[in-house]
Amino acid sequence: IDLPPPKKKSGFLEGMRCSECWWIIIDATVIYPTTEDFNHSYHACGVIATIAFLMINAVSNGQVQGDSYSEGCLGQTGTHIWLFIGFMLAFGSLIASMWILFEGYVAKEKAIVYPGITVFFQNAFIFLGGLVFKFGLTEDLWQ
Repeated sequence: IDLPPPKKKSGFLEGMRCSECWWIIIDATVIYPTTEDFNHSYHACGVIATIAFLMINAVSNGQVQGDSYSEGCLGQTGTHIWLFIGFMLAFGSLIASMWILFEGYVAKEKAIVYPGITVFFQNAFIFLGGLVFKFGLTEDLWQ
């Protein structure tokens, strides 16, 4: 049998097969549809993390520093309050997801721990994504 030569990879992550791990919370919901294995009220933690993500990234760094063109409704003080509430929601959902993992699955010594892990990782990824979008990007301030 004559086999073709292996294809060359253009990136170092191209060889990874990770298509099923990006939607981990949906995966846990589909695998464990019963409330005994996975309480579906745990989805509220991810919803709050997503709202926090949007709140944190809704204001620009120029608005936080007071360099923006428009003062808006409350000005720089309102921007600081908005950002503070967004970070409080983000940290709260991350802490709540840890509580769900440890109190709901690890401390009770359940046989199935995967739903708790998915709740935690979903919130951790949303939290880290929000930080990367907020502080990892540079903004052009029309200078």
